[in-house]
Amino acid sequence: MYAAEVPVEDLTYGLVTLVLAFLMAVVGSALGLRCTVRALTLDRGRRAGWLALGAISIGTGIFTMHFIAMMGFTVATLSITYDLAITYASLGVAIGVVGIGVFLVGYAPRGNLTLATGGLITGLGVACMHYLGMAGMQMSGTLHYDPVVVALSVVIAVVAATVALWFAISVRGFAASLGASAIMGVAVTGMHYTGMAAVSVHSHSEVVTGGHARIEILMPALVVPLLLLVFAGLFVGLDPMTTQDIHQRINPADRAPGGGPGPSDRSGTTPRAAAGPGAVR
Repeated sequence: MYAAEVPVEDLTYGLVTLVLAFLMAVVGSALGLRCTVRALTLDRGRRAGWLALGAISIGTGIFTMHFIAMMGFTVATLSITYDLAITYASLGVAIGVVGIGVFLVGYAPRGNLTLATGGLITGLGVACMHYLGMAGMQMSGTLHYDPVVVALSVVIAVVAATVALWFAISVRGFAASLGASAIMGVAVTGMHYTGMAAVSVHSHSEVVTGGHARIEILMPALVVPLLLLVFAGLFVGLDPMTTQDIHQRINPADRAPGGGPGPSDRSGTTPRAAAGPGAVR
């Protein structure tokens, strides 16, 4: 059977797809890590919803980043289409695996082992989404992977995801949150392009055809994820997190035994030391 290796290109449109993909990864990560931080300010019984939204945001950001980047992927002599069932299955896997890591960080005792395990699982979720998404590609050719480069791509995802989670749960402030999101964006984007560097394509046909997956083919796969990110952004925007929330997250000793506010109330004022003359008794 005819099976000659053909040239591939990851940046057919220059840096446009790379930059857009990175920005989408940062947006998804920012929303997901923000939801995780918000969950940690709440009692254990009320964390699940925020953690689930965090997993959806990160998983959707990973998925969206991947397929925006794939708009720039060209195989010189082959046209590319996608199996939508496998494509959306990769979205489900990303949300599910990342969700395991996020819920572990949200509920397990705080410590290095929890953080390392959460980072490992979250990084593996990034890798699973990428390679399952690649499995959904359809062309008259076969993909081959360099196992060493594949392993490197997974290591990049795990290490960067662990660092991003550490920033999210350990360091306060807007700059730290932005840094965690950027690191996670680097994890997703770096893992993607490292994984793509492992790819070679062998054609099954001598017939020269298109060479890339047209935008109109990829856009249907992106509609649902983009709507999910918009929903998550609106939900997060309607629930601002106060400085008091962040302080109590970083300093658990300030929280009351029942998990509520500690010495300071939600408004940030301190309780009165004694009732004043006009106080209600």
